[in-house]
Amino acid sequence: MPIKIPTDLPAKKILNSENIFVMTESRAESQEIRPLQILLLNLMPTKVTTETQLCRLLGNTPLQIELELLQTKTHKATHTSEEHMLAFYKTFDEVRDRNFDGLIITGAPVEQMDFEEVDYWDELCEIMEWSTTHVFSTFHICWGAQAGLYYHYGVPKYDLPEKLFGIYPTKIDRKNNMLFRGFDDIFMVPQSRHTTIHREDVEKVPELRILASAPETGVFAISTKHGRQIFITGHTEYDADTLYNEYKRDLDAGLPIQKPVNYFPNDRVTSHPPVTWRSSANLLYSNWINYYVYQTTPYDLNDIKGIKEKREGRYVKPEKS
Repeated sequence: MPIKIPTDLPAKKILNSENIFVMTESRAESQEIRPLQILLLNLMPTKVTTETQLCRLLGNTPLQIELELLQTKTHKATHTSEEHMLAFYKTFDEVRDRNFDGLIITGAPVEQMDFEEVDYWDELCEIMEWSTTHVFSTFHICWGAQAGLYYHYGVPKYDLPEKLFGIYPTKIDRKNNMLFRGFDDIFMVPQSRHTTIHREDVEKVPELRILASAPETGVFAISTKHGRQIFITGHTEYDADTLYNEYKRDLDAGLPIQKPVNYFPNDRVTSHPPVTWRSSANLLYSNWINYYVYQTTPYDLNDIKGIKEKREGRYVKPEKS
């Protein structure tokens, strides 16, 4: 089944060329099926790239999805044109009265800052709190996962001695969990981050379950008991050349950066990197959409407000000195 996107969204041409089934608004209006309402809070600077990556994965699920794009009002995009943002993105004020089957919160290049130093942190906290009563399942990615774990459960992040960068073998910790149904015991995950969370901090929170992890990268996937909140520390949505582009960007900027691990064939930068994570990425999003959204979300989205999961040890905004 297709993902419904705005008719003129730049991702449409790319996805059509890849035989990803997308449906424009005009065609979807003629159907009598209620599509899943998915909200995407895109915090990445390269908005169009991230839109395309996530649309590709959502468009490979067997259900019709209607995607709404969300931006923060308190931070102005500097790498994407204002025309694009005005044409395709809404602010929180425009969606706060609606309910959604699912919400995706992306990563952001602010991980080395304290959460409270991020200029849109207060707005993000408001959105994350709102999600507990207006969204059935929220899927957090990378820094978005760290932010969600910190806000909802008080789980801190820690600086790494050097950037965690490359493609890493990851194993399933809970093999009977539906998020990883159909996965191999070991699967590959792109990672690109300067900070991490510690397993022992997650294990202190009774509401959280560690689903997958790796010796080199730590915890990869966490969920609450019923999957209303899911936290993914890696970037399964990445394209084949995303790590290369990040590597070149950091080199050009004179930043300390090593070649991404397990990425270039024979560790030669001139070699075209093979994609070793695409099938597991598609399965991850398909499982989330099917088992944690479609199979369990109320048909009437207004009923979401009556379904809440318990949260303990959640974030408390510090008092200003």
